[in-house]
Amino acid sequence: MEPVSPPPILPKPSFFKRAATVFKLIGVGFLILVMLIPLGMIGSILRERLERRNAAVSEITATWGHQQKLVGPVLIVPYRYSFKSWKEQPDSKGKIERVEVVETAVAKAYFLPASLAVDGSIAPRQLHRGIYQAIVYDGNLNISAQFTPPDFASLHIAEADIIWDDALVTFAIPDLRGIKDNLQLQWGTATVQLMPGCKLRDFPAGVSARINVRDAQGPIDLKLQLSLNGSEGIHFTPVGAKTTVRLKSPWPDPRFEGAYLPTERSVTPTGFEARWDVSFYGRDFGQQWTDRDNSTNLTPAAATQSQFGVDFLAGIDTYRNVERAIKYGALFLVLVFATFFLFEVLARLRIHPFQYLLVGADLCLFYLGLLALSEFIPFGTAYLATACVVTLLIWFYCAKVLQSGKRTMILVGLLAGIYSFLYVTLQLQDYSLLLGTAGLFVVLAIVIIVTRNIDWYTRDNPNT
Repeated sequence: MEPVSPPPILPKPSFFKRAATVFKLIGVGFLILVMLIPLGMIGSILRERLERRNAAVSEITATWGHQQKLVGPVLIVPYRYSFKSWKEQPDSKGKIERVEVVETAVAKAYFLPASLAVDGSIAPRQLHRGIYQAIVYDGNLNISAQFTPPDFASLHIAEADIIWDDALVTFAIPDLRGIKDNLQLQWGTATVQLMPGCKLRDFPAGVSARINVRDAQGPIDLKLQLSLNGSEGIHFTPVGAKTTVRLKSPWPDPRFEGAYLPTERSVTPTGFEARWDVSFYGRDFGQQWTDRDNSTNLTPAAATQSQFGVDFLAGIDTYRNVERAIKYGALFLVLVFATFFLFEVLARLRIHPFQYLLVGADLCLFYLGLLALSEFIPFGTAYLATACVVTLLIWFYCAKVLQSGKRTMILVGLLAGIYSFLYVTLQLQDYSLLLGTAGLFVVLAIVIIVTRNIDWYTRDNPNT
């Protein structure tokens, strides 16, 4: 019987060979980090294009009219008041002495209406400058208010001190360039013309008119038909003890903004109708005040805090869509590079880092192509065209790199799936985070299922 020779002693693999998978994984991670550089450069291009768009929109709105925020009407009545002061004056002997004197000055009393009602129709439109567009509107507002006779007694102002002849009513309108017609104010039975100039302190622009308050024996009705241009949206300040605003518009994508939401609303694909009913309890200014007591006066800050209205949206625009898509760029790189890595592990392929980089560059160019095309054609069409070009190019390249039609089709199917998934995610504005998170869980589950039977130690060190 021949003796059995002992099994040959195989040389122990080197450390780098035993850790080949780990080093390969680190290399793939480094390549992903490298590809984030062109993604960041594309993001810079996006911000530059967005700045150009914003500049074009600003030029359009500067000539048409900015966002309109109406404040008023406010009744202003001047009055005289006396106060004591000390003055230095020479006496009969020429000696300077301080004496108390009584001086007279003029202040203003402000009164807000007991009720304010606005009934308006807003017709938005899109204006273009080059390839850029801005949302503007034509507004027609019927404003009616009712003032009670001013209560000067509660302000401790004597009847003899009131300067009735200088009483006026004023509106604060931020952009008077949007006013299209001469404004005729109906005050009681009289009709007066509103002139440029807001008489409210710290409000930069508006209109005012002198009116007759002296002969008022009861509530005074005010009516005004206001036609104005604006952009982005329109807002109102609830200056009435009770304020009611009704708006209707053919715009299908309104965003109701401000301190109060509509009590009634109807939004359809053909437009919207909305109504606000607001009382004076929710605001931070009173119904009347004077220059000498600013504790409850109407300031721009107080007006802004209590304003409400509607903004006109165009949905999520092209640049916003591309910006959101770029945020998923790293995820695309991880999925495709992870697929390459798994092919190397499972099919014993050897894929060079340069081949990783070429495929990554193609994935990055998707976002640049999407940005460039979507400035000229609808976003959905631009997305489909760019995704098809990128997928076909990777298909052509990987048919040789992966050395298998089956593996190439798996990668193409993956690209088609993630591009479709991204598009759906971009369209679901409110549920995008939920859908994106669910998709990541699905991808992770697939990776776990595919790799759960791999013995990573045995793969790198078959002698163990």
